Amino acid sequence: MRFLHSLPFITLAASSYVAEPAPDPQYIFSNPPAAAPEYKIPTSYESAVLGRRILALTPLGTLATVFPDSSRGRQPDGLGGMPLGLLEYVADCEEDGNPTFLAIKIETTFKNVQGGSNISLAQQWTPPYPPDKRIKSSFFDWLFGREHSSKDRVPYSAVNLPRYSLLGYIEKIDPASTKALSSCFVDTHPDAKYWLPGNQIHESEFVRLVVTQIYWIGGFGDRAYIGWIPVEEWKNVTRKEWESVRLPGEKKGWDEWSIDL
Repeated sequence: MRFLHSLPFITLAASSYVAEPAPDPQYIFSNPPAAAPEYKIPTSYESAVLGRRILALTPLGTLATVFPDSSRGRQPDGLGGMPLGLLEYVADCEEDGNPTFLAIKIETTFKNVQGGSNISLAQQWTPPYPPDKRIKSSFFDWLFGREHSSKDRVPYSAVNLPRYSLLGYIEKIDPASTKALSSCFVDTHPDAKYWLPGNQIHESEFVRLVVTQIYWIGGFGDRAYIGWIPVEEWKNVTRKEWESVRLPGEKKGWDEWSIDL
């Protein structure tokens, strides 16, 4: 009964508490109208600059392909046309935004490509530091002083962070570039030295994903661009540009709810 008597207090506290401003729900997964004066959404080019920084700093991604219609080897029947996404080492070894891969020919991903599959690369930004100020789940988190747990498996709002999918096709890189690519790739993935072209374990080669389309989700739609980035914008971003920007969580003390990095 005591708890019931305390309900008016809780109601009053809830009504008087001024929560941190939350985004309009209609703009969480889409962009507001461009003419809306209260919103400053990054342009597609500004988003391309952030995306190129993600590519430069993110060594892992998911390559998606589809199985060919005909089965092969020990592959089960009926997989034709089924999508498959697998983790892959990624390196940014060229200056035009085309990711570099060390293709192991025995890999299912690259076998699917050989069989005629389309391909895409998905990457998301993972901040090196958790935010000092989290997005709270509810009013009761504030009321009872509940903070995020130090054991939180994802100590940040992943859906509030930028990610993208690069669509395109695989192209072999001239073997004359192998030495330079090997140095770049091993700088990013030291253990890859065991699978470089010419190794005694698996047949391999360097390939690039020639980017033809970019789909970008910069975060919540009230503060980030969501949509397609023109490929010429993606490719025209310079090293100077992507080195001059910062992504959320690159520095300590960031506020997860703020548009300022």
